[in-house]
Amino acid sequence: MKCIKDLRENDNLLQRDIANLLGIKRSTYASYETERDTIPIKHLNKLCNYFNISIDYALGLSKEMKYENLRPEINKELLIERIKTLRKENKLTQIKMASILNISRSTWTGYEQGKYQIPTLYLYEIAKRYHISIDYLLGKVDQNNL
Repeated sequence: MKCIKDLRENDNLLQRDIANLLGIKRSTYASYETERDTIPIKHLNKLCNYFNISIDYALGLSKEMKYENLRPEINKELLIERIKTLRKENKLTQIKMASILNISRSTWTGYEQGKYQIPTLYLYEIAKRYHISIDYLLGKVDQNNL
């Protein structure tokens, strides 16, 4: 997450400042910045909103810092719809998608049913593999910008 560290430092902010913004410990935020831990999507979204950038840019998926009409909120209903559509358009069963992500079918089903929040790591893997915007999957934009 070099991008986030650079943005933070350019704004003369401390890790403590960002941790306070996210409501977490400084050490937890530091582990996100150094990539020892994966930042949860809700924290990443809040951070990207603060810096006015897209999630795709923050994760190195796009060179475009911000998309036109980028909404601040995650739309859980659109996320559910879009991951199902993506899976079906690629002619993948739930079992195959789960296998690609190295998770159980029931876990993937839980993501598609909205029972569980899909982790940032899996969204990133899906975005890279299928050339699709995480911001689009999350319903923050209306079109795939990748």
